[in-house]
Amino acid sequence: SPQPPPPIGMANRGPAYGLSREVQQKIEKQYDADLEQILIQWITIQCRKDVGRSQPGRENFQNWLKDGTVLCELINALYPKGQVPVKKIQASTMAFKQMEQISQFLQAAERYGINTTDIFQTVDLWEGKNMACVQRTLRNLGGLAVAWDDGFFSGDPNWFPKKSKENPRNFSDNQLQEGKNVIRFWAGCGGSHLPRQVDHLSGLRSLRPA
Repeated sequence: SPQPPPPIGMANRGPAYGLSREVQQKIEKQYDADLEQILIQWITIQCRKDVGRSQPGRENFQNWLKDGTVLCELINALYPKGQVPVKKIQASTMAFKQMEQISQFLQAAERYGINTTDIFQTVDLWEGKNMACVQRTLRNLGGLAVAWDDGFFSGDPNWFPKKSKENPRNFSDNQLQEGKNVIRFWAGCGGSHLPRQVDHLSGLRSLRPA
């Protein structure tokens, strides 16, 4: 006998779910178990405080980092004690507090020098949507910490691919000014998150070799 039509609005849900599940499976295949072990080792050595240690496995790694406290301890450990970017780190079981701390880490990582395109989104970690991207961000952070060579990196430099720290320093004065003009334009359109981009651009002048 003929089947009744699906309810209105439900007709396309099946294929969409199947597609999103396929995409999710591809993302999960990008997760690197070997890199996970390197990152666990680095984070436990790098952090000034005892942050525990993740058991092997993608879900365990996610749960270890999910509340944002370990990540904030990590980024703080790459700065002098009196100049840490995350002033208050507090474990919480409240979802919005955990996501807020993840966001604080992401902002600090961008200021540290990680490209925006190399930074994961909060939901990638908190909901476990893309732990491979979380890994890439942390790998890039470790590589940049090695490249800065400022005495704050702890661990084996060979854990991470060498990253050039020269690239962001090669802006001309005109390029810096043009970048600030664009930022002012977008800030005028309500871009409340953009002042730290101005800080980053301003810092480029002092970082660029003479």
